[in-house]
Amino acid sequence: MSDRHLPHHVVVDIEGTTSATGFITEQLYPYSRKHFARVLDTRGDDPDVARAAAAVRELIGEPDAGTERIVEALNTWLDRDEKATPLKTLQGVIWAEGFESGELTSHFYPDVIPVLRAWHAAGHTLYVYSSGSVSAQLAWFGHSAEGSLLPLFSGHFDTENAGPKKVAPSYQAIAAAVGEPEAGRFVFLSDLVDELDAAREAGWRTVGVRRPGEPYYDRGVDGHLETDSFARVDLSGEQPAVR
Repeated sequence: MSDRHLPHHVVVDIEGTTSATGFITEQLYPYSRKHFARVLDTRGDDPDVARAAAAVRELIGEPDAGTERIVEALNTWLDRDEKATPLKTLQGVIWAEGFESGELTSHFYPDVIPVLRAWHAAGHTLYVYSSGSVSAQLAWFGHSAEGSLLPLFSGHFDTENAGPKKVAPSYQAIAAAVGEPEAGRFVFLSDLVDELDAAREAGWRTVGVRRPGEPYYDRGVDGHLETDSFARVDLSGEQPAVR
C-alpha cells in the first residue's frame, strides 16, 4: 500500500456537524449560564477556572473584576454566541459536571456514531476540533446515549491548543501535533464554510456537512465536497468522496 492510500486522519467539528446546534444552544448554553457564578466562587482554585477567570479580566480590561462582572461578560458573549476561549473553558467545566451527574446526555445525529465506529474500525484515526474546550469535548463524547465514544478518538483540539478555526495555521498546528507531514491525509468535516476554507488553505481535504435546519445551511459549502450525512462519505480512496 502506498502512502497515498494509507487511512485518513479524520477531524470532525461538533455543532451542526455531528450534533444539532439547537440542542447545544437550547440545552447546554442555559445550563452553563445557570452555573457560572457557582463555579467561579466554589472552584476558583481549579487551574482551568482560575485561568479562565484571569483571561476574562484581561479581555475586558478589568484586572480586579469580581465574580458578578465576570459573569456579566460571560453572559454577554453567550448572548452573542462569541467563541471566546475563557467562555468555552468554563462551559466545559460546567458541562463536565452535568454529564458526570447524569443531568446531561449528549446529542448526535443518527448517522454519526455508526460511521465513526466504522471509520475507526477501518483504520482511520479520528480527532475532534471544536470551539468548545477539550474538557467539554471529553464530556460530550464520553456521555452519548450509546455510551462513551472516547475510545474512537486519538486526540482533541480547541481554540486554546490549536488556535482559531477560521485560519490555516490552526490546521497546520494540528498536523504538527499529530506528527503527520502530508496535509492531504487529513479530512475535515464541518458545517461552516469559513472553517472549511481555512482547512483547505492548509492543504487538507474537506467535506461540508449541510443538514437542513442548521444555522449555516443556507450559506452552502462554496465548492467543498458536500454531504447531508456521514453515511454518504466514502473514505476508501485517496480522496474522500460522497456517494
